[in-house]
Amino acid sequence: MKKAKMTLHPDYRIGEISPRLFGAFLEPIGSMVNGSMYNPRHPEADEQGMRRDFYRGIREAGLPCVRLPGGNFVSGWQWKDSIGPKDQRKTRLDPAWFQYIPNDVGHDEYLQWAEKAGADAIYTVNLGTGTTQDAMDCVEYTNFEGGSWWSDLRKKNGHEKPYGVKTWCLGNEMDGPWQIASWEKDPRGYGILAHETSKAMKWIDPTIETVACVSSSPFLNHYPQWDRRVLEECYGVVDYISLHHYHSAPPDMPQALLAGYQAFEEYIRTEIALCDYVRTKLRAKKTMMLSFDEYGSMFRPRGEAHLGLGGRQNAEMFCQFDPNRKYVRHDPDDWSTRRNPPRQGEMLSALAAMSTILTLLRHADRIKIGCATGGLHCLCASDREHVWKGASYYPFTQAIRWARGVSLLCPVTCEKYDVPGYAIDDMNQYGGFENVDTIQAVAALDEERGEMTVFLINADLEEDQLMTLDIRGFADWELKEHIEMHADSPSAANTWDHPDAIVPKAVNDTVLNGGVVSARLKKASWNVLRFGRRTVKA
Repeated sequence: MKKAKMTLHPDYRIGEISPRLFGAFLEPIGSMVNGSMYNPRHPEADEQGMRRDFYRGIREAGLPCVRLPGGNFVSGWQWKDSIGPKDQRKTRLDPAWFQYIPNDVGHDEYLQWAEKAGADAIYTVNLGTGTTQDAMDCVEYTNFEGGSWWSDLRKKNGHEKPYGVKTWCLGNEMDGPWQIASWEKDPRGYGILAHETSKAMKWIDPTIETVACVSSSPFLNHYPQWDRRVLEECYGVVDYISLHHYHSAPPDMPQALLAGYQAFEEYIRTEIALCDYVRTKLRAKKTMMLSFDEYGSMFRPRGEAHLGLGGRQNAEMFCQFDPNRKYVRHDPDDWSTRRNPPRQGEMLSALAAMSTILTLLRHADRIKIGCATGGLHCLCASDREHVWKGASYYPFTQAIRWARGVSLLCPVTCEKYDVPGYAIDDMNQYGGFENVDTIQAVAALDEERGEMTVFLINADLEEDQLMTLDIRGFADWELKEHIEMHADSPSAANTWDHPDAIVPKAVNDTVLNGGVVSARLKKASWNVLRFGRRTVKA
């Protein structure tokens, strides 16, 4: 059996863990809004047409925050078209996803759904076709107490109290050539716009915080100089930068999926270094924080790819001027128009999602917001009729519940592997991953509760590993439990009919002896070791 070892000490501190690291991202594409979130003909529909079974599941899972309403969609969306009586709202075209937007779910519905789901809303304003005035009006409508046109209109529309949205994103992926009214060719212009808009929004509500866009993909040829030029214009008046990354791996390269944490790690380190460079250049005192508010890891089949291009594409490659493409009108009760990727085994997908979350936790001193693009589905899987707990529900909610307090550095000695380079398409090309850890780990020390939790992934797909964990620095602590989750079959998946195909189970043969834990980690498994201060008997 392969062996790995790790040492934990209370002084190995990275930073305070923000509960908003475990958020989700929502955009009206696929079925997430029209179908899962909203369906007025569903038996569980409430008075607004929102599915109670779905938002109850999200609330029970403990989702802390949700970024909405987009996404690429938001760069052409006019929020003012979506408020007031539904029969007076305007139906618009969404060129981002080639769909009709009837605004059945509008500004108020999004924010009220977040309230029902028990999550704080992180709101994205339109800085593509939108203006600074639109953003100011949106903050006034949303957060101002009353006595002004927009705040009084909110009351007239049925929400007496301000929503109190704390965090506002200044556009979405504004450097992306695919973005409506992209600022790809003018980073300084976007930086100035972000500066002026953030300033004006904070004059309406000085309690808010704002998030500026930087490069939406490390594959783009203007990365990271685009980011630098933006930050030099708005560093002083924004609170976060927004990072996005989607890691893809071919279905025949499962270990590439689990190696993707290295891509996230490199992207994060580059952005932290860039922020600190700009801080020094501007002689600023503020340390910029990071919001990783769109991310995901997934299997994707290889498509047509021109090798070596690696992001060096011109904007026209994203224009898609297809005369045969039609706009789609989605019926929330009809799932036939949805983009439904073929189902695969869930265990590897769950491990890939958690591998990214562990990477965010390893930078808890700088990353304070995380919004998983598939987060809502992780916490409440759904189809046209039902909701259930997918495999990812369990590790995701364990992180929400137990990744509290301070993130601890977890130096691991383990076997490593390499992944050769591969290309999914012209955009997503990877030069390969080297020295990938077969054990990925993070620990959270919650001193207030007297608890410590160690999260471990065995990314070895072939063999179990014996983990030796030295916690002699925690002399008065004891092992409470070891929970593992794995699947004997790579095709295993939880469904409405079979919701318990993959569930966590207690491990009874893990021992703590002389301050050293010995634990067997099954291949391709998720593991949680829980510790607590030893109770002194009177």
